[in-house]
Amino acid sequence: MQKYPKALGAYSVYRKANGFLFVSGQLPLDPQTNEFIQGGIKEQTKQALENIKAILEENDMDFSCVLKSTVFLADINDFIQMNEVYASYFDAPYPARSAFAVKDLPKGSRIEIEVIAFKG
Repeated sequence: MQKYPKALGAYSVYRKANGFLFVSGQLPLDPQTNEFIQGGIKEQTKQALENIKAILEENDMDFSCVLKSTVFLADINDFIQMNEVYASYFDAPYPARSAFAVKDLPKGSRIEIEVIAFKG
């Protein structure tokens, strides 16, 4: 059973190098159907993070290994609701993070999240 969505193009879902894990941007796609989950920004944020969680677990990591994340939002007004869900996945010390609005995201998504993790 696929635990995270397949790549939508000519890229790797993740790459590893010297203890680092570089995870490509994850959309709120159901890993079984590769279709968007239903719901608003909270549900979409949760699904993107669940996809990241599955990738981390496949590499014997968890969210405590995440050093840096980047959150792309289709609407910056979704920031507060996104942050509520995002914060529930991390404990202090939190990863460094950038979050900003972009003009468009793949397949009309409202959110995309990428991370860099490290396990020494």
